[in-house]
Amino acid sequence: MGCDGGTIPKRHELVKGPKKVEKVDKNAELAAKWKYCALSQEKLRRPIVACELGRLYNKDAVIEYLLDKSAQRPNSEVVTHIRGIKDIKELNLTDNPEWEGERRNAKGDRYEDIHCGMFICPVVGLEMNGKHRFCYLQTCGCVFSDRALKEVKTEICHKCGDPFQDEDIVVLNGTKEEVEKLSEKMEEKRVKAKKSKKKKSAQSVFAPLDSQDERCSPQLNMGESSSLQNGTAGSKLAVAGPSGLCGSSKDTQSSEATTKKRSIQDMEEKSEAFKSLFTSHSSAKRTKEQMSNWVTHTPYHF
Repeated sequence: MGCDGGTIPKRHELVKGPKKVEKVDKNAELAAKWKYCALSQEKLRRPIVACELGRLYNKDAVIEYLLDKSAQRPNSEVVTHIRGIKDIKELNLTDNPEWEGERRNAKGDRYEDIHCGMFICPVVGLEMNGKHRFCYLQTCGCVFSDRALKEVKTEICHKCGDPFQDEDIVVLNGTKEEVEKLSEKMEEKRVKAKKSKKKKSAQSVFAPLDSQDERCSPQLNMGESSSLQNGTAGSKLAVAGPSGLCGSSKDTQSSEATTKKRSIQDMEEKSEAFKSLFTSHSSAKRTKEQMSNWVTHTPYHF
């Protein structure tokens, strides 16, 4: 079979050797990281957000994931560490004036620069295309090249002027080692946040109890002073304790409230026409002769 017409087979056609390892195109890999969303694999478009591990996403894709986490997505493993909107930061990017986007020539008769990035560093001017290392600040979301942060050392953002620390710098699309360090840093922050929430909740529980003791303490002092002046009467107040004093104050307040209530008919400043509107007025009362023996509906008899 085969070799018809005097063809001579070669060695690689007869002997099967080991398969060659497929190499990933570096340009395609860089374009996938820096020009496409890590979750939806769509082109990056504003607003663009980044997680604590330095991955780039479209904000609408992350919101859709948070609203329906049960939906099947091809790259859902990339966003398992995102619990809510607070775990992502919207980036403040600087547009590249040389980026044409959809305006570029689609005929194919013009040289197209694949490595041209959509955004640049506002300090140095390097393009954000994957060839240079870029970082963003968790405080304000501004993006700079690593070279700019190293050459111009400052504690204030170059673009917006907000203060930041070295802990707030996150590398975008870093190596595996950098991603592991960022994940450890993220877990430490979350553990600290949980501990601080527990402390705040404990303080909020004990705060009202302390405020009640402070309210009762001045009454105790008054009881002690009265005991020095009146003898046995003051000693009874001192023995009553804070709870008894607090209770007595509440009783006095309620008794004062009841004594303050007056009948409308006893108010001298009210006119007789106003008093006659109420059933307590003498004109609204009926005599025994006017009262019927039986009533079927709305009995207004007294």
